[in-house]
Amino acid sequence: MSRQRLLVANWKMNKTVAQARSFAEELGRQTSALPTGVELAVCPPFTALQTLRVILPSRVKLGAQNVHDEPNGAFTGEISAEMLAELGTEYVIVGHSERRQGFGEADDWVARKVRAVLAHGMKPIVCVGEDLEQRNNQATLSVVQSQTSAALAGLEETQLANCAVAYEPIWAIGSGQTPSPQDAQTVITAIRETVATLSGKAAQGMPILYGGSVKPDNIAGFVAQPDIDGALVGGASLKVDSFVALAKAMGE
Repeated sequence: MSRQRLLVANWKMNKTVAQARSFAEELGRQTSALPTGVELAVCPPFTALQTLRVILPSRVKLGAQNVHDEPNGAFTGEISAEMLAELGTEYVIVGHSERRQGFGEADDWVARKVRAVLAHGMKPIVCVGEDLEQRNNQATLSVVQSQTSAALAGLEETQLANCAVAYEPIWAIGSGQTPSPQDAQTVITAIRETVATLSGKAAQGMPILYGGSVKPDNIAGFVAQPDIDGALVGGASLKVDSFVALAKAMGE
């Protein structure tokens, strides 16, 4: 089965509204260089969502970095799925390791967020990955399989068809270190097998991405693997030329 290739920029806590506008305007001038066979999305800070909704080239989808699972209420500083959907958000990153580690997001909370995103017609990108201690203890596969199952179990096949998973080894994020493409393929194969226990059809069609120190000069090696359908990229997505280079490398 042919799967959608997907490149997602996670800006994290970077770029003011003015800087996001400048990025979008420059990306608009380089739209002709973007490959047609790759779905592209940018996930800015919440403050820039409305601006990018208006200015991003139509080829590039709008995404968010986080969401609360509750529809409304006394959750100071949070944002709901309904609010994101109203802004034209199509993708939402859920369960990023920086949220799990820094803000205490346990598996059950991640699962509730997935359902909130789906309920409002958006696509969750579920992040899974092991830390260095878990890697050294040979626990990588058990960790990612457990996180994947916890986030997606109980979903109907039509819901699973609107999900993506991103494997981000925590030890690789921002470190400049990466697993080999073959090692990443082994882990992502295990993730796809876990999804297959929930729905074989959904597993074959679900985009599964790699993330963790992805750059224009190494992304092609990852997406050349049979089960790696794209990338979730942090620092290398902050400059237009680099983002375009990532997209072009995926489209070759």
